[in-house]
Amino acid sequence: MNKLWYLSQISIFEEMSQEEIREIEQLDTIRHFNRITKNTLVQTPESAREGLYFVKEGKLRLYKLNDSGKQMTLGILTRGNIFGGLDSFSLDTKGVYIETMESSLICTLSEPQFERLMINRPQLALKFLKAFSDRLKEQEELEQLALHGLRKRLLHLLSTLSAKFGVIQDGYVLIHLPLSHQEIANMLGASREAVSGVMNELAKEGVVKPSRLSVRLAVTVLEQNHSRSLTHGNGCALISTPTDIE
Repeated sequence: MNKLWYLSQISIFEEMSQEEIREIEQLDTIRHFNRITKNTLVQTPESAREGLYFVKEGKLRLYKLNDSGKQMTLGILTRGNIFGGLDSFSLDTKGVYIETMESSLICTLSEPQFERLMINRPQLALKFLKAFSDRLKEQEELEQLALHGLRKRLLHLLSTLSAKFGVIQDGYVLIHLPLSHQEIANMLGASREAVSGVMNELAKEGVVKPSRLSVRLAVTVLEQNHSRSLTHGNGCALISTPTDIE
């Protein structure tokens, strides 16, 4: 695929006309990286690099290690999401691990390139600010949830993933991510045994329908936790295009 196609797929550029996107294409503002394979560390707290990074394809997980050395997921990035930072603008992701959940493709903007874009395209500045505000809100919610019990934290996590990566099917939302109990435990900074216990309780209550590497969450639970709308039937969620569960 050429750069113009990729630029048109990045959500931060979604409100720009094709003519404006072509102009950016001609300026050669975006630098491309090669495809990054699944389960590759893109960044560690010690190896963070300057620049803003755009996810063009794939999914990446942001996480930290708690005092016990367990991974705690801070967010999942998919196509159109951004991470990294510059002196003039930061998404506060330098001190985290970033790992690909599937084969992914990213590109980057340097400080001079970013400043030139903001001057020439002020509407992009507003979108960057919104992305920054949304990230801060998500982190604050996670910090507050850390004070609650595992059941509430687990339901909030599944609701968030459903809103981002889910498809409604027969009263449940299928989350299009490979979600073993261990992976969910990593996201919550909890033990696999504790997560399995809560998941079994939720399954008995009909709140979830788990399988080996996927989870379905009752739509009623999602509606209680999120006001975002999802596409019914075989459509996709707001952010991610469904991919096959491995």
